[in-house]
Amino acid sequence: MIQFDHQICRDFAAAIQKEWLETNGIGGYASSSIVGANTRRYHGLLVAATQPPVGRRVLLSKLEETVCIGDEHYELSCNQYPGIVHPQGYKFLQAFTPSPLPTWEYAIQDIVLEKLLWMVNGQNTTVLTYTLRAGAPIQLCLRPLIAGRDHHSLHYENAGIQTHVEAIDGNTVQIVPYDSPSTLYLHSSVGEFQSDSACWYKNFEYPVEAARGFDAHEDLYSPGEWVVQLESGETVAIIASTEPPNEEWESMRNVEIDRRKGIVHRALHNRGDGSTRKGDVPGGKDDFLETLTLAADQFLIQRGEERHSIIAGYHWFTDWGRDAMIALPGLTLVTGRYEIAQGILRAFAQHCDQGMLPNRFPDVADEPEYNTVDATLWFFYAVAKYLEYTDDLDFIRDELWETLVDIIQWHLRGTRYNIRMGTDSLISAGMEGVQLTWMDAKIGDWVVTPRHGKPVEINALWYNALKVMEGLIQRLGDAGASTEYAKLARTAQVNFNERFWNAEANCLYDCIDGEMPDASIRPNQIFAISLPHSVLSEERHRPVLDVVTRDLLTPVGLRSLSPNDEQYVGYYGGDPYHRDSAYHQGTVWGWLIGPFVTAYMKVNGKTSQSREAAKQFLAAFGGHLKEAGVGSISEIFDGDKPHTPRGCIAQAWSIAEVLRAYAEDAMREP
Repeated sequence: MIQFDHQICRDFAAAIQKEWLETNGIGGYASSSIVGANTRRYHGLLVAATQPPVGRRVLLSKLEETVCIGDEHYELSCNQYPGIVHPQGYKFLQAFTPSPLPTWEYAIQDIVLEKLLWMVNGQNTTVLTYTLRAGAPIQLCLRPLIAGRDHHSLHYENAGIQTHVEAIDGNTVQIVPYDSPSTLYLHSSVGEFQSDSACWYKNFEYPVEAARGFDAHEDLYSPGEWVVQLESGETVAIIASTEPPNEEWESMRNVEIDRRKGIVHRALHNRGDGSTRKGDVPGGKDDFLETLTLAADQFLIQRGEERHSIIAGYHWFTDWGRDAMIALPGLTLVTGRYEIAQGILRAFAQHCDQGMLPNRFPDVADEPEYNTVDATLWFFYAVAKYLEYTDDLDFIRDELWETLVDIIQWHLRGTRYNIRMGTDSLISAGMEGVQLTWMDAKIGDWVVTPRHGKPVEINALWYNALKVMEGLIQRLGDAGASTEYAKLARTAQVNFNERFWNAEANCLYDCIDGEMPDASIRPNQIFAISLPHSVLSEERHRPVLDVVTRDLLTPVGLRSLSPNDEQYVGYYGGDPYHRDSAYHQGTVWGWLIGPFVTAYMKVNGKTSQSREAAKQFLAAFGGHLKEAGVGSISEIFDGDKPHTPRGCIAQAWSIAEVLRAYAEDAMREP
């Protein structure tokens, strides 16, 4: 169980590096540092998905909290302004834990005040409760600070804000600071809201934004406050929502706790073959698996009434096709949530166009973007993993088969961005100014890693897709078509091994068919081993694994480029130009530990010794769960030691691949 005591909580510099995250299953979230000081523009107590799962707006930024004991006032809040931290409520923070719900414990004199926070699943609703656990009666003053803005933007004092507060009943008020997407309902279970004249809190400073080269100051508006009297054992609940709130906060809390317990129970008892384990889990309680499972749930969202999807990362990503297909096995299959996996596959299949899955669904535009060569090929991987776990051939035949066939046909004859199979049965792709692989950083018109031609992982994925189709057709009873896919796969495999092998480096070229083969040592070659159908000749598995281990392996993932390369950048930081320049030029990606571990198990066999080695490869993530996004895994890390976490504090494929490798490779017996 993750828990921080007063030594961490009262160390401001350390505590603001640790961020909590709550999500609502439709794209909305709540998040801040564990001491309550917002350090990013994305922090807020209610960041609502006004057009689920997008249209996210920071409605309630935070609450200013003051405890009054007699004539003494103690401010529990914590804010950063230029050159000063005020108030310094972290000095009263005794403990923080994210589970089963984010919980803070404050100690003042003989007073112990407990705060809980959670979001209601399926709603843009955040609930906070304050319970006086011990001590004399107190007066608690709670002042909401409001932004009403898009979560990518910042907010400043202006005359256009609507300051009217409409009382819905004695305990609920409605505030519409700008327009309908910013409508906010605030409810208190005890006491009435006391409106006051326009009150601005100015010049909040967000240090993470400053470090990222962005504007880092904001003004927030307060329309009033609650003043509540609490006796020992009493609780006040504050509900912030985009709709008139349900006042049954105790029921909502219990429902959410039970929902999370059910998710964990399902994962712990999932055998990985479509059946449920009865009785005790081997080895008893597994804190690592439980934490990863709860983190996995945060990325699973509804897109419309019947569709599911995956948020790629918090705080700023939406749902991306590539990330969704890579993350699907770890987030949904390992955890036994097969119906959600089915919904994700169905949703992306319905958006397949010209044989391509969407690269991403934008935050505002209705039309998805299709600039990806690999998302579509990862779809075959996800479908095969779904079948491995569920043996649900009927779903694949009835709802996905036509899409799978259509994708192959488009790749044979050619689709967008010069994506097509050549006479050597290998896939080529690319055009000027477009980034198509997962190494997709672009600065203006400069594509940092264009990789035009035939990238190594694309052709490993293509071979895997052909073999998946061969196997599916055999099960569906079309032997003739199965033979055709087998021929294509065999030709692709022969040419892959002939053309991608770099004899001088004893590993694989990263990309061929440019002016000359790209001999950069990158992690993309690991997929030639790790995918279920390995395109690389078996005798070459160990040499490739050895090179990747020597040059790219770190405790928190694989570097995106060897440190021996003159293009290597070991630090990811600074303004957008410098960050994007380093994104795939040495930066460590946590999700790549998954395919590395799987490749290691293929090379060394699923013995007890190799499973122990797999656990050691994943061990550092246990510590990282307490490091940045508390209970989750970051998007990226510096290439150089100490491998400082960077990027999103919670990334879907980072969690998914650590979870999948842990469950399938480190824990599952052969």
